[in-house]
Amino acid sequence: MKMLVCVSKTPETTTKIQLTADKTDLDKGGMQYIMNPYDEWYALVRALELKEAGGGSVTLLNVGPADNDAVIRKGLAIGADDAIRVNSEGGGSLYIAKQIAAQAAGYDIVFFGKETIDYNGSEVGAMVAELLGTAYVGEASKLEMDGSTATITRDIEGGVEVVEASTPLCLSAAKGMAEQRIPNMRGIMMAKRKPLNVVEPVAAPATTEVASYELPPAKSAVKLVEPENMEELVRLLHEEAKVI
Repeated sequence: MKMLVCVSKTPETTTKIQLTADKTDLDKGGMQYIMNPYDEWYALVRALELKEAGGGSVTLLNVGPADNDAVIRKGLAIGADDAIRVNSEGGGSLYIAKQIAAQAAGYDIVFFGKETIDYNGSEVGAMVAELLGTAYVGEASKLEMDGSTATITRDIEGGVEVVEASTPLCLSAAKGMAEQRIPNMRGIMMAKRKPLNVVEPVAAPATTEVASYELPPAKSAVKLVEPENMEELVRLLHEEAKVI
């Protein structure tokens, strides 16, 4: 079974976000980046588990500039066989979906994380499935294969839903799909020799552009109230916090 795992680069969760002076981009100086956790911990690891159980191959796909290579190499160190990087800065979700779809023909399963932790859009996977004409199952928490039939479980409000789909298909992986793997030294050394193929993007118009970014308002300082001063506590909850 041929599996394609789409991965993206996101700011490290503890990185302090700063904006450029014109507020049209992130100030990338000093920022630390990681592979998007939903892509790495769940989508990639489940693909590797399926390969280990039944054979096949796992290819990584990233749309981005050369700066993304370090993140891609981590995926190779975890166990992917090879990787493709579409050499583009991107131009919105649909643009990225078109770049992925152009590379995804011939794969049995195209994996995505359920969302990226920076934009939280959850859009690209469904767009790729539409472009490829395949089934799409979002936010899957469990995946089992029986030949070409996938049994997929996902959480829904008040319970779980179990669906079946035939390959080829696209799905996005959520918590529960797999357990995080840490690359070992052997995997890190082997990753340096695994192929990372850089391809140019297909012609597609950029459908969105950033007008500006705004940081959320700074949190106010904590106010401490003496235990015996309940009247002041009630006043603050009523007049300032507005929760009573």
